[in-house]
Parts: sequence; structure tokens; C-alpha cells
Amino acid sequence: MVDRNRDANGEWEGEWGIGIVNRVGGPARQGGMTMTFSPPPRAEPAPDPTSDRAPAPRSGRLRRWVAPGLALALIGASLALDVGTLFVIPVLFVLIVPFEKLFPRHRGQKVRRPELRTDLSHALAAPALNVAGIAVAIVVGLISLAWIPGLLIRPLVAMIPPVVLPLVGIALFDMAIYWVHRWSHEVPFLWRFHSVHHSTRTLDWVSGFRNHPFDGAIVAPPFFFLIAAGFSAQFTGALAVIQIITGLFLHANVRWRLRPLHRVVITPEFHHWHHADEADAHNSNYSVFLPLWDLVFGTYYMPRNKRPLVYGIGEDMPDGLVPQLKHPLRGIGNPLRVVRHPFRSVRRGWRFTGAIYRDVWASTTRPRTRQPVPGEPCRWAMRPPQTAPPAGTGRAGGRA
Repeated sequence: MVDRNRDANGEWEGEWGIGIVNRVGGPARQGGMTMTFSPPPRAEPAPDPTSDRAPAPRSGRLRRWVAPGLALALIGASLALDVGTLFVIPVLFVLIVPFEKLFPRHRGQKVRRPELRTDLSHALAAPALNVAGIAVAIVVGLISLAWIPGLLIRPLVAMIPPVVLPLVGIALFDMAIYWVHRWSHEVPFLWRFHSVHHSTRTLDWVSGFRNHPFDGAIVAPPFFFLIAAGFSAQFTGALAVIQIITGLFLHANVRWRLRPLHRVVITPEFHHWHHADEADAHNSNYSVFLPLWDLVFGTYYMPRNKRPLVYGIGEDMPDGLVPQLKHPLRGIGNPLRVVRHPFRSVRRGWRFTGAIYRDVWASTTRPRTRQPVPGEPCRWAMRPPQTAPPAGTGRAGGRA
């Protein structure tokens, strides 16, 4: 069976590049040939004489419940794996929301804001989704080859005094995270998954939970790198956990600028600029612990005369847990085809991996600039960024 996906023009794009317009009498192109077709007429349901609108087909009504049903199943599986999730969310609410109310960065931003249900669903489903994410992370860590430079520097790490070793480990981990984070923005295929996290238009106590499980696999290369370099799994795992926890706090809606710390450690202001959908802020502030790497590689952006106002991405993202999990997978095709065509799938996988490496190399070696240039694979500039709403009318400057 040919795997097909609808493109922006309403066409179905097949696995072999065959397109068919989903309209009666529309053209279908196959290779250099053009043909038209007309599907057989369908029997229309008889109108209801007692109603101005005919009832929706049963299949349509059932389809509307598929995504909510799958979301509830994921949340139920998560609670079965870790019932502590039910306590984590209230604890974060109690710890963060009072500061958001006392020191709001965006006045008028309410706790019950748009897309809150989506972010809470991501939070509740995280334990079950992380199971799939860990499996993908192992594969990514192996094929990333990050363990090779780790093995090369292992003799040097062994010479470092134990007192200094944790500091060196933090610096190496942060540098590795900087690069994989940068690639997740500038490599088109990786951006598919990372864009789910950046699609939130409101930063607050719960928005940091919005993640695709496969996007979490970007932590795998730094993890494999440090393990191969001689750092313990406990130390490396602790760094990954700290990075996740601090990330939740960095999304908080607080107005603290903390200017003396701007070039020392990352702050909420630093990360808010990373999420800003404003032209000057694109491709900036990738570090998760130390701004040092953004300063070194030319992606540091902390202006003194303005603050971030608008967040989000310049592309469409569906709302809801299941649609957002499915969105990055569009066009990938049926994974079971590897069973039917193992050798062909291996060849395609090899070519795909090579394309990813080429995009990573292009991102790594391009001139150090925040602004995307023509031909750059960065997906931030798909359409002009939004402008800040007038004071008192939007989420960035609403009334209290």
C-alpha cells in the first residue's frame, strides 16, 4: 500500500512522489503524464425535514472522539507508571504561580489561558511518552557518534583533579546541549519535533511541559558523550534532570531581569528571548546553564532597551496532545514497511542519516549570525514574525 499525505494544496503526496488532487475531475500527475478522473457519485443523506441542518455522519462523530480518547489513554498509562505525576503539577502550581501573580512579566495573563488544557495534557502524559522517548534516545545516542569524541578526551578527563571534575562536566554537558539544541532549530527534520515545544504562545508555569517525546532524544548525544569521556552515569543523569527542572522555571511569567547575572547563568529573561517570535531574537540563546556558549558562538541576545513580547512559531501547529504528537510525523510513512522491504528500507535509512549529517554540518559551519540567510535550513523565518499587540489588548500587554 502506498503511503500518502495531503499537502497544503489539498493534494495527496505518495511515497513515490505520485500526486492526486482530491477534487472531482481534478488532474492527477504521474511522471510526465496528466490524467483526469471522476470518482463514482456518492449517495447524499436525505435531509431532515424537522431540522435546518442534517445530522453529522456517525463516522464523523466517532472521529471527533478518537484524539480525546487516545489522550485519556496516554494519561491513564502515565498515572499507572507514576502516580506521583498527580502531585508534581500541584506542587509546581503552588511554587510558581504566586510569583507570577506578584511579579507578572505580562500583566493580564490569566492562569486559565488558551491552550492550558493542551499543556496540562502534555504534563500528565509525560511518563508514558517518556518510555517511547527513551527508546528513541538510545538509538539517537548511538548513531550520533557523540561517544567517539568522548572516548578521545577520556585520557584527559582522567587527569583532572576530582575537585574540579564536576565543573568540567557541567561545562562539557552544557556545550554539548548547546549544539544539539542549535541543531534542533536549524536542521529541518529535527525542527519538526522541537517546534512542538516552541508552538506555545504563552510562557508560564506549565508551558515547559509541552514537548514531543522524540524531541527529548536530543539529550542523548550529550549523555553518551559524557559517559564515554569517563563521567559517571549518576552524574550525567543528574545534569539531565536538573536541566529539565530548571527549564520549567525558566518559562515562568515573571518580570525579573536579573541583569548582573545575564552573562553568568541563564535567567527567565534569557529563555523568554529564545522563545520570542521576533526577528531580532531568532536563532539566539541556546544554552541551558551557561550563556558562555552563546557568547562564544555568536548567538547571545539580551537587549537592554526592550523585552520579549510575542512568543510562538511562524507556522501552523494543531491544538491538543494527540494532534501535536502526530504533527511532526506527517509524511514519514508507515514504519511497518521495513518488514516488507527490509533492504530498501536500510538503503533509505542510510541516505536519510547522511542527509541529517549534512544538515548538521551546514548548521555547525555556517557564519555565526542570529539572522537566517537565504538557503539556510532554519525554519524560524517561514513567515514574517508577529507584531506585538497594542497595550491593553493582547496577552503581552493586557489589563490586570
